[in-house]
Amino acid sequence: REPQPGGAESAAMARNEEKAMSALNRWTAQKRDLERANNLGKSTYIGGALPASATFGPYAAKKRPKIASEVETVRECEHWRTELIRGVAQKIKEVQNAALGEHRIRDLNDEINKDLREKSYWEDQIKTLGGADYKAQAKAQGEVYGAELASHSGYKYFGAAKDLPGVRELFEATVVPEAPRKTRKQLFKNIQPDYYGWRDEEDGFLLLAEQEAEHEA
Repeated sequence: REPQPGGAESAAMARNEEKAMSALNRWTAQKRDLERANNLGKSTYIGGALPASATFGPYAAKKRPKIASEVETVRECEHWRTELIRGVAQKIKEVQNAALGEHRIRDLNDEINKDLREKSYWEDQIKTLGGADYKAQAKAQGEVYGAELASHSGYKYFGAAKDLPGVRELFEATVVPEAPRKTRKQLFKNIQPDYYGWRDEEDGFLLLAEQEAEHEA
């Protein structure tokens, strides 16, 4: 008996074509993402860890969650922590410019402090989920950036904000023993680049702290 058209043989052929098309689509998507990653200088991305500056991927269309404790993966927490660090780094660079005017400088300094507090929440959640203990690392490595008044409960002043009317006088009235300035070699001793979420030291907080010290010198 001759096989009827549209039988099992035709169905099997259709399934094979569907599998082939699915594989082709996956390969095309990976190739597209790899090309994008190469354009960002990150040739290692093929469906794995995203470049820090990627505008595609699982978090591209998301806004940063307001409550860090509701995020359930270390990978996503690390993503938002890195985003905050990059933003803070840019603002610290910007606030060095005294020509911005008092109002903008105060706003920038407030934004930096707010972002640092939020960064702290993400670091707490990363530790809770079994990831790195960034706060312990910072303490052990002597991470210091910004200037703090004893009476201001953790609020820090950066760049030109330290010279604002009313702020400069408070710093002048506060006698603080001057610690020996660390050399660049000492600052970077035992520092792992991954602590900052990227390998380019020019984006790190340590370099910003060093730049701040140079502005004060």
